[in-house]
Amino acid sequence: MAKNKVVYNGNVLIDLTGDTVEADKVLDGYTFHDKSGAILEGECTYDADTSDATASSSEILSGKSAYVNGSKVNGSMNNRGAWSDTIDSKDDEITIPVGFHDGSGSVALSAAEKLKLIAANIKAGIVLLGITGTYTGEGVSAQAKAATPSASQQVITPDSGYDYLSQVTVAAIPYTETLNPAGGYTVTIG
Repeated sequence: MAKNKVVYNGNVLIDLTGDTVEADKVLDGYTFHDKSGAILEGECTYDADTSDATASSSEILSGKSAYVNGSKVNGSMNNRGAWSDTIDSKDDEITIPVGFHDGSGSVALSAAEKLKLIAANIKAGIVLLGITGTYTGEGVSAQAKAATPSASQQVITPDSGYDYLSQVTVAAIPYTETLNPAGGYTVTIG
């Protein structure tokens, strides 16, 4: 028979009669005495109070689970692993997708755009993404043109093989005055 109270020389050395411990409150694998003095084994498979936990399923990785406020919560967060993307134009804005990232992903300039970033393509003295430009305008072909005024709008552009117009010369609008038989002058413009 189990002993639940030990009194020696009028002094109570051990008294289990008021104990309220139960097997489901003691960790699995540990033994204890109940209020009758019987030796029992714990049945509790958790060792933490989760009542103050605040994680939600979207904050726990998909395929994983955790206990929150005493309840098991299955994760729904996507595992993006080494998520990566590329930037193809100056206006690209990369939105990082929701989910877990393992830290080895990256966002980088696309290979095609990297090939364009050479010093000879950047104006001399300008630093663009760490590359100092060396282009000074050599190798550019300019064209000078002459234009005759007209009554309608004209768009003057360089001919094929030229990069820009270095000069456009617009001829003066012809203007003449002649005496007319009725007296006075006839003005001819154009």
